[in-house]
Amino acid sequence: MSEGITEKWKFILSRLEQQFGKKLDMNAVLLIIGIRELGSLKDSFTKEEKVRLMHIAVCRLFSKSGYYELVGVNYKGWPQWKKVKDLPFVDVFEQETLLRHHIVSYFEDEEIYS
Repeated sequence: MSEGITEKWKFILSRLEQQFGKKLDMNAVLLIIGIRELGSLKDSFTKEEKVRLMHIAVCRLFSKSGYYELVGVNYKGWPQWKKVKDLPFVDVFEQETLLRHHIVSYFEDEEIYS
């Protein structure tokens, strides 16, 4: 990961941690993005809903690279995604690096903390 992306990732993580008042990991950041993309906040989500929210985040992040496409929303208002092409085969470290890169792009594109 380039030095610029690393610094931007640290900045985003720092701002989110300030906002939420606790240390966050990748799953927490994905959950925040998923909730934002859902556009609906409630007091608590079930474990299954949290997994779905993180999936929404991953699909949204990788849609910019053409891996997923938004096909609509279901009857509950949850976004539905279709995989357009397979993600490149990468190891766990490369997956996290790729996710961080896409998260930084997401925050820049959405003009969050800019």
